[in-house]
This record gives sequence, C-alpha cells and structure tokens, in this order.
Amino acid sequence: MIRTVVWTKSAEDQLATIWAESDDRAAVAAAANKLDGEISADADSLGESRSPGFRIALEKPLGVTFHINDRDALVEVGRVWRFA
Repeated sequence: MIRTVVWTKSAEDQLATIWAESDDRAAVAAAANKLDGEISADADSLGESRSPGFRIALEKPLGVTFHINDRDALVEVGRVWRFA
C-alpha cells in the first residue's frame, strides 16, 4: 500500500541541522530521499517494529522513527538522527 509520508516539524528541523553540520550533505540528502520513498512504498516491513504502529529504519548516515496510520494511509516521520 502506497502511503503519504509527512515529516513532523521537529523531524524536519533535526534533518536540517544534520544536513547543515554534515561534511557530506549529498549523502544526508540521498539517505533522506531514499527513506522517504521506502517508507511510502512499504512502511509495514521497512526497518524494525517498535510499539504498535511505530517503526525504526536506518539508511546510513540517518536513522528515523515513524508512525503508521492505516486509517488515513499516512506515515509520520517523528525523529531523525545521524549515526556513524
């Protein structure tokens, strides 16, 4: 099921900070774009399950948590972080 992906203001701010502070902005942008597309296409099986409806996914150098809302065919990215 294809879903609409939205990023919370907090997640957008986190991503902007990571991008601004990165030595490899292209890698950060590519990871964010890849995660966005993969979450939209297959949120139910991407990454690892957490509490009901919540998942975590990694795409070097980023990690994200997201919540799946099946009723509205929506996925909300709530947190973004950088990992080595």
